[in-house]
Amino acid sequence: MLINGVLREKMGLLDLRVDSAFDRLRGKRSLDVLFYGASAIGDHGALWVLVSVLRGVQPKHRLRAKRTIVAAGIESVFVNLLLKSLFKRSRPSNDGPHPLPLRIPRTSSFPSGHTTAAFCAATLLAEGDPLWPAYYAMASVVAASRIHVRLHHASDVLAGVALGSALGRIGRRLVPLERS
Repeated sequence: MLINGVLREKMGLLDLRVDSAFDRLRGKRSLDVLFYGASAIGDHGALWVLVSVLRGVQPKHRLRAKRTIVAAGIESVFVNLLLKSLFKRSRPSNDGPHPLPLRIPRTSSFPSGHTTAAFCAATLLAEGDPLWPAYYAMASVVAASRIHVRLHHASDVLAGVALGSALGRIGRRLVPLERS
């Protein structure tokens, strides 16, 4: 119980510090457009399905694309229907209006589903692909967007990075790409 209390306290401090750092970025039009846009396109894994479809146009990347799309569905069910129901963490409070339109999820804040999906997809797409830095850059922007728009605590996002990366590595082992 003591360990749990100390961990919650440390997570709370981390969340406050990161949120405070994002306060300096909020309200800057270009960053609001970037982060609200990234958050919106990350809804329901849309970004990752789109990227996978575009990569899958080339026959040599079809298995990578199919694997990522199937994993996105499995990850979504696992995280959004099963895992989030175990934690039931409240989302950060938002005192003011959002400067741009934003869908507010009804699920628990922990872990960030957008971030989990982003890092699972990036890990799957990146394997042996020279575009791997772009996948992780997009995943990082989606993850940061969830803090910027005040729909997740930093600790929710960090858990999403770890969980998504782990799920992506599991997907790589379960469905390996053909070696030429």
